[in-house]
Amino acid sequence: MEDLIFLHPLWVIVLDYVLGLVMWTLIGRAAMNIFLPEDSDFFFMRFFVRATNPIIAVFRPIIPGFLIEPLVPLFVAWFFFMVRFYLMPWLLGYSVMGMLSFPLESSVAQGLYEIFGQW
Repeated sequence: MEDLIFLHPLWVIVLDYVLGLVMWTLIGRAAMNIFLPEDSDFFFMRFFVRATNPIIAVFRPIIPGFLIEPLVPLFVAWFFFMVRFYLMPWLLGYSVMGMLSFPLESSVAQGLYEIFGQW
C-alpha cells in the first residue's frame, strides 16, 4: 500500500485525522455511556465527557428534542462521518474514494495488518 502522503495532500490527511479523532471520541463516549453514567468518576468517562461537551454544545441547536441524551454523541458523530465520507471527497474532486479511503482508518488497518498479518 502506498503511503498516504503521496495519495493526498498533507492538509487533507491532517483534517481527516482531526475529524476522525473527534468522531471516534464521540462514539467512544456513547459506548462508555452504555456502562457508566456521564457523571462517573472513571478517568476515561471523564475524559470523553470533557472532550466532547464543547462539540455537542455547538451542535445542540440542531439536535432533535426527541433524541434521548445517550444517543446525542452518536448523532453528532454522524455529522463528522458525513463530512468525512461525502463532503471531503467532493471538495477534493473524487467521485468515489473506495473502501478504507479514510486516511485515519486506513493507517490503523494497515498497522493492524502488519501486526497480525504475519500470524
